[in-house]
Amino acid sequence: MRLSIRWLLLGAALSLAATSFAQVPADAPAGTTGVCKDGSYSQAAVKKGACRGHKGVKQWYAAAGSSTATTTGTATAGAAAAAPTAPAAPPAAPSPKGAASTSGATSSYTPPANPAAGGGPGMVWVNTSSNVYHCPGDKWYGKTKHGQYMTEAEAKAKNARPDHGKACQS
Repeated sequence: MRLSIRWLLLGAALSLAATSFAQVPADAPAGTTGVCKDGSYSQAAVKKGACRGHKGVKQWYAAAGSSTATTTGTATAGAAAAAPTAPAAPPAAPSPKGAASTSGATSSYTPPANPAAGGGPGMVWVNTSSNVYHCPGDKWYGKTKHGQYMTEAEAKAKNARPDHGKACQS
């Protein structure tokens, strides 16, 4: 009698443990081990530093001390223990939200080779997202994601500030 109660308690404990672990969402990329607070996914093997530059880890799906995670999110505790470990899937392509950036301090955006059409002598490029203007010859002149050309006087009238505090050479 005592033995059957012990087995029953052990089975209940295992069932509870299997359901208490977080499971990877079905729409997550293959190999996902966690989700960051900004909504991007991580494929890092360890939790520490996995969402650096993405406001930290929101939910971690990989088991503690393990370098692989269940990618389907539907395996039970018994099936996971009995099944051999599959090789890790290759990392997914970076998300459009910029999940590939890991520096935290700088953007991973690289300016395009050619500036936007327009511009010319006496014109500056105003980054409308940051309200910073760039002079001709600057790395970002006509190349930020959002912006427009205008004269330096117009830019100053709209309270735009020069890049690194340096006004253009007239």
